[in-house]
Amino acid sequence: MDKLFLSGTFKNFIKPRVFVTDGTTFRLHYRLTALLLTVGSILVSATQFYGDPIQCIQSDDVPKKVLDTYCWVEGTFSLPKAYHKEVGVEVVYPGVDQRDPGDEAVYHAYYQWVCFVLLLQAALFYVPRLVWRSWEAGRLKHLLQQLNKPVLGHCERKQCCENLVRYFRANMTNHSAYAFKYLLCEMMNFVNVIGQICFVDYFLGGEFSTYGVHVLHFTVGTQENRTDPMVRVFPRLTKCLFHRYGPSGDVQKYDSLCLLPLNIVNEKIYILLWFWFIILAICSGISILYKILLLSSQTARYYALRSIARFTPKEHLEKIVRKTSYGDWFVFFLLANNMDVLNFRNVLADLHKDFKEPLLNNDNSEISNV
Repeated sequence: MDKLFLSGTFKNFIKPRVFVTDGTTFRLHYRLTALLLTVGSILVSATQFYGDPIQCIQSDDVPKKVLDTYCWVEGTFSLPKAYHKEVGVEVVYPGVDQRDPGDEAVYHAYYQWVCFVLLLQAALFYVPRLVWRSWEAGRLKHLLQQLNKPVLGHCERKQCCENLVRYFRANMTNHSAYAFKYLLCEMMNFVNVIGQICFVDYFLGGEFSTYGVHVLHFTVGTQENRTDPMVRVFPRLTKCLFHRYGPSGDVQKYDSLCLLPLNIVNEKIYILLWFWFIILAICSGISILYKILLLSSQTARYYALRSIARFTPKEHLEKIVRKTSYGDWFVFFLLANNMDVLNFRNVLADLHKDFKEPLLNNDNSEISNV
């Protein structure tokens, strides 16, 4: 098991990144969320394929394995009329009662697909990351050169800083497309998590959108004569109808009770996902609004740059922000997250100093840097 989690895909999830090309909220999507969904899929798969996901009470003349397989494949059902009856007196379990003609039944067949759906969700959370990696194309790695190393010779550091400053002087205000592509990927993350909430809600028959709220109300409120939402959405005991021909050729009906131990795992996974998806959607929305604020406000970019370059004089930062765009700020942000603090401060100092000199074209004509 240790080899499984510390090799291959799982090693890629947990190993530290040499170059960070995105923000914290972005990483929550493709690293933590994708990992949670993948682990959940493995837990469900282990119970489903290597355990007993369903156990049904059978008659003497119906083989147990046949009945279990049939009820697993065809699905089981619960009766809503029995949710509010007293367990042990009127019914044996919430949702389990004698079925009369015309009674409403809620069928449960989702448990066959949970492991595959969780794996699909994990893949969808990784898609924006793949898109951004394709668009980013290693630009940050080339810009950093060796400035991410805290131990660097004076001459090498000076040469790298000069190269970076020359790059910025030649490409100022040309990073807008780079920054907007990242913003688009963040929007993809936000749309994805909202879409996944809606998808899981549809997958669970409209129960997921209010699942966490109902569980909280049940937990903190009076539990007398109330049905546990986890039991209603993920019942542990259900009913199954099995038909067969009898000795005389008549159709015989077997009304069987089925135990679903797999739902004990499912209910924990989905209550965790409910809270996490809500938190993730809120964080993603705030992150997008923050990027839009930076895009529209030079003052906001100044304070944001000041927060990542505390030891740089304020007047230097004001001039740098005034002469650069949102795209340039975004590159500064990525560099600050990957570069040694001292090296980043030297780059900003050299850039401010270079702003005092006119920028010359190839024919030595001055280019306005206002």
